[in-house]
Amino acid sequence: MSAEFRTAFVRSLADPRNYSALVLNADYRPLSYCPLSLWPWQTSLKAAISKRVSVVAEYDKVVRSPSTQFRLPSVVALHDFIRPSAEPAFTRFHLFLRDEFKCQYCGSTAELTFDHVVPRSQGGKTTWTNVVTACARCNLGKGAKHLNDSGMRLRRKPQRPKSEQLLNIGRKFPPDYLHQSWIDFLYWDAELEP
Repeated sequence: MSAEFRTAFVRSLADPRNYSALVLNADYRPLSYCPLSLWPWQTSLKAAISKRVSVVAEYDKVVRSPSTQFRLPSVVALHDFIRPSAEPAFTRFHLFLRDEFKCQYCGSTAELTFDHVVPRSQGGKTTWTNVVTACARCNLGKGAKHLNDSGMRLRRKPQRPKSEQLLNIGRKFPPDYLHQSWIDFLYWDAELEP
């Protein structure tokens, strides 16, 4: 038996995204929505055994040691509350998230980059209030021109977001895979169907 075959067999537990666990804060809300706060099964199991988290839901999958067996956690909640920062870091991902992954000039979602509303060559700063998500076509079209001189208009004025705003926007972009046990914790405040 080849080493590659043994490694692949040991590391992958017949998919369901390798049995990741959704990580909730002590208030039972996800630490983050985008990207979704997930731990690999090994990390969640170690945290549960060491009593750093409470296991809220489990998979049907069992792993065994020589003396015992454990069901894999699918949802875990931290014992200690982690206070989210009020001000998110100014990163490309957070910028795209604030602008909902759309060009702020034409609304396209293709070939996204970012643009300085007031170009840096004209004294524009790289800040939340001067940088927007833009598609490559609009970014090239605007070039180093001031917004008023470019003939283009912003769909929405750029503002500095709060962390809570980014969390709420992140809920609109679920990952490719959602386990059934995660749904109640991801959309706990969604309106119930009659």
